Amino acid sequence: MKTVIDYILSVVYLVYFGLVLVVFHGIQWVVYTLFGSDAHQKTVEWLNFFLVHGWWLTGSTFKATKTVELPTDRSIIFIANHQSMFDIPGIIWYWKKHTPKFVAKKELAKGIPSISYNLRIANAALIDRKDGKSAVVEIAKLGKHICENTFSAAIFPEGTRSRTGKVKEFHVGGVATLLKRCPNALIVPIAIEGTQKFNPKGIFPLSSFSKMRFTSLEPIEPQGKKVDEIVNEARAQIIKIVEG
Repeated sequence: MKTVIDYILSVVYLVYFGLVLVVFHGIQWVVYTLFGSDAHQKTVEWLNFFLVHGWWLTGSTFKATKTVELPTDRSIIFIANHQSMFDIPGIIWYWKKHTPKFVAKKELAKGIPSISYNLRIANAALIDRKDGKSAVVEIAKLGKHICENTFSAAIFPEGTRSRTGKVKEFHVGGVATLLKRCPNALIVPIAIEGTQKFNPKGIFPLSSFSKMRFTSLEPIEPQGKKVDEIVNEARAQIIKIVEG
């Protein structure tokens, strides 16, 4: 019976999901063309509001917790574990005050309404996983961009999603490059729980009545610390929540 419900509610959500992407694709284009990047950012936030709150259509619940209030007058590098494609809307919506920009694979910059358009014009770091040199260049550009505009970057140091929900090893290279360009950025770990269970086998079917949670943890000041120490500390905080 649960499988039947999963299929029915997945269809409902994915129809809704597709409509939201198509509608906001047009809205983004109009707003960016007429009013510029600041106004466009607001449309991105509302796009992700609708994507996140649409999870209710599957009977699922979701919650964001911030263990401490984060500053809005300095750049932040969010380091998160990666369980699902739905990790990104949660971070964008719940931490919208910090204007998170993502490190994403370049394939996402084509063919997806709203999402591809936003990645192309919003200064995301679009990387080719097979070309390490160009990936470093793209991440460095993102680091410079967030530093100059007091924005934030979000990165998944695991590289790929964890299919089991357990936290994989974190790679330090992307974080190191961001910090090189934005050395005063505050490091903030985000623990993501439950999105892997919601999205276990690709986009269909979704698992109804899932419980998802996003938690920003204790900030890490990077001064005087090696990058691998920072990344390991962030991972340890995340593991305590996700696997504790």
